[in-house]
Amino acid sequence: MTRRKRWSGEGILDVAAELLKHGDAEAFSVRRLAASLGTDASSLYRHFRNKTELLRAVGDRVLLSAMEDYRFEGDWKQRIADIAHRLREKFAQQPQLATVWARYASSGAGSRAVMEALLQALQETGLPDERICIHYHRTAVLLSALIAADGGISTLTIEERQQGMELFRVAVLGADPTEYPALARFARDLHPIEIDRQAAFAELLAGHLNQIQREVDAR
Repeated sequence: MTRRKRWSGEGILDVAAELLKHGDAEAFSVRRLAASLGTDASSLYRHFRNKTELLRAVGDRVLLSAMEDYRFEGDWKQRIADIAHRLREKFAQQPQLATVWARYASSGAGSRAVMEALLQALQETGLPDERICIHYHRTAVLLSALIAADGGISTLTIEERQQGMELFRVAVLGADPTEYPALARFARDLHPIEIDRQAAFAELLAGHLNQIQREVDAR
């Protein structure tokens, strides 16, 4: 009788991450992962209690990789911006995992590293602890939302992108000006959200950090 190969937790996550490059979290299943590993699903549950825990672990590894060589340098705004761009760049390499991270909260080493770095940066503002926690939460929500949106768009096929562009043109340029006067006025200058995403990410992040700065300056 052929013995099934024993897989380590890290080996399982390697294969899971590879599968998620070609399909989203909804299409992912422990059974399919087990088949790719040449084992049965029950053996995977020795490492991960369920699919959600496994997906959290996969997303956490991206966070850990982003923070691998991070150094606490610059003022608090520079440090938060650096963390944000590190996360965006890492998830851009595995866009399917961006939505996994946004959907499934992680409590692993990667998550702790990101939280620690953000909180240390925010402490440098001198704001009260309760305000630091509020700004940490808002920063986390902003980053997860923007990076997940990036990931979702990046995984579209060429055909899906073309279809989306056509539907956008129909929705905007075909709008009745009597019913949608503002839309008709700005129609020719509007573009789909996938256009110029990097600039939008930078501007939204800068606006968020400037809001915190205004609170610091008002003290």
